[in-house]
Amino acid sequence: MIFDILLLLVGLGLVVYGSDILVDGASAIARKSGVSEFVIGLTIVGFGTSMPEMVVSLTGAIEGSADISIGNIVGSNTLNALLVLGSAALITPIAVSRLNLTRDIPMFFGITLFFVLLTTKGYLNWIDGLLLLAVFTAYLIMCFKTGKVDIEEAPKHDISLFWAIVMVLGGIAGLVIGGRMFVDHSVKFAQAVGVSEKFIAITLLAGGTSMPELVTTIVAAAKKKDQLALGTIIGSNIFNILFVLGVASLLTRLGTGTMGWVDFGALLGSTLLLALFAYIGKTNRINRLEGGLMAAGYIAYIGNTL
Repeated sequence: MIFDILLLLVGLGLVVYGSDILVDGASAIARKSGVSEFVIGLTIVGFGTSMPEMVVSLTGAIEGSADISIGNIVGSNTLNALLVLGSAALITPIAVSRLNLTRDIPMFFGITLFFVLLTTKGYLNWIDGLLLLAVFTAYLIMCFKTGKVDIEEAPKHDISLFWAIVMVLGGIAGLVIGGRMFVDHSVKFAQAVGVSEKFIAITLLAGGTSMPELVTTIVAAAKKKDQLALGTIIGSNIFNILFVLGVASLLTRLGTGTMGWVDFGALLGSTLLLALFAYIGKTNRINRLEGGLMAAGYIAYIGNTL
């Protein structure tokens, strides 16, 4: 028991430190490459912090555990959009740009709705996987074509591009290894006390694999890098749906198992709530009150699964 606690603390330390250097490195890459911080968060940081979800979901697919594969993504994405982003907004209001309002948030909702509609037949097969990966490819191309900023106007940074890349890679490694340690010992404990596979998937696994997003987003918000924080959440959730489940459904047919309308409704509702708070008002920010309501929404969802 003491050994498990020590490993949990080591894992948490790796996640916290990894997220700190990842945010600094990603911000430096954005400034030096002429790509916006939002797009860096949407791609490099968002995809990097989704590595734990990818490992868990692909493992579940290979082992034929549908509730782990799909349930982990549904739970993780709901947690990201409500609890993680809500917690960041509680620390400091999250700014929403005009491009976020006209392109990124509508696209985020559209991709989530597309996934939910695909699951209405009760499974994802290889055809669905090809569709998801095709959308993912188009999404990446669009991001980099529309995410350029004026390099001359970008603020100078004293970190070289080489060291910025090293920081990003090192940060992602810390997030993945630390998150994996946390997940392993959390799941062992849950299995020992006899809770269901679905509950493990949408709570402990989703929470553990979302720890990189949680810490990275909060660190980015605390450093006043609002676009990096928002891009991390949107990018991570899109990567989870399009790439992770796209690849997993190519490996084997994924049934939705015990995941029901409440779970998929909560996932879709989380994107609607984000859109609602982004569009209402004249401040173009997700404020602390709205962040608190988002976090409360996640707690209500989890309470319904108990």
